[in-house]
Amino acid sequence: MAVHTSQSVAKAAGDDVARGRSRGTGKSAPPSKLRRALSVHWYAWTMVAPVVLVIGVIIGYPLVRGIWLSLTDADERNVARSIGVNKMPATYEFVGLDNYADALTGNQFLGTLGWTLVWTVSCVTITFCLGMALANILNRRIAGRSAYRMALILPWAIPGFVSVFAWRFLYNENNGLLNKILGGAGIDGIPWLNDPAWAKFSVIAVNVWLGVPFMMVALLGGLQSIPSEQYEAAEMDGATAWQRFRHVTLPGLRPVSTTVVLLSTIWTFNMFPVIFLLTRGGPGEATQILVTQAYKFSFEISPRDFAQSSTWGVLILVLLMLFAMVYRRVLRTQGDNW
Repeated sequence: MAVHTSQSVAKAAGDDVARGRSRGTGKSAPPSKLRRALSVHWYAWTMVAPVVLVIGVIIGYPLVRGIWLSLTDADERNVARSIGVNKMPATYEFVGLDNYADALTGNQFLGTLGWTLVWTVSCVTITFCLGMALANILNRRIAGRSAYRMALILPWAIPGFVSVFAWRFLYNENNGLLNKILGGAGIDGIPWLNDPAWAKFSVIAVNVWLGVPFMMVALLGGLQSIPSEQYEAAEMDGATAWQRFRHVTLPGLRPVSTTVVLLSTIWTFNMFPVIFLLTRGGPGEATQILVTQAYKFSFEISPRDFAQSSTWGVLILVLLMLFAMVYRRVLRTQGDNW
């Protein structure tokens, strides 16, 4: 017992001496997490820094500039500009949140927002359903599966503006292929882009045609990651095709489907090329969505209203951020760790 006690005392004394030496030598405290990360991963930080800098310049500055202009009454007549050799200074003034109040209480923003929501929900829903159906078909062993995949991916490979112009020719009321086919069947031509209801249907159809390949490829990859043993076990338990789809396929696709739905919603909400190149928001303002209307404020009306355009742009950003936050929270309540 005495031996053990003496060893314990000696060990404690040794620890005290070691601590004293440490204090005597002035040994610094352990480095912080950030410092350790910089010292260990300095090469990665060096590679990422230029990208962060470029993104900050390309995106950060315009964003801050747009937020500032949305708080002013800036338009074509009072911004800084040059007339020959004469430079006119900016004379616009700070107006606070007046632009946001006018937008949110006016009929134009709310009406455009309503159609934008209808456009987004319709396109995303139809695209997801078609992409899911095609992915399930192509996930099976069928003759010519590779050729079908290539044909269905083709719209995705063609530049968007080329596809939209092709559809514009197809929709031509007098010489378009669609109306010629209808005329051959004894049916009167349809004013695809000249009637508000048909124009809305037309732009949704084109956007769905452009979006299905991405949705199909993403969901097909998700289907191929689901273990076949789960389907075999469900089939042995007597599950029908619908039950296997509901209890095996859909849960297995959740990580992929949640991501593609979020991305598709953001892309469709801001899908400028389809609306602008196909109808330019017409006829009238029937197919105008928020981003095309914001563009119109800055480049098509006279005088160009930069403050109003910036206000709409900031509101679009806020709406999409709110959607992403709510969407993520809903997924968390459903037990998804996305």
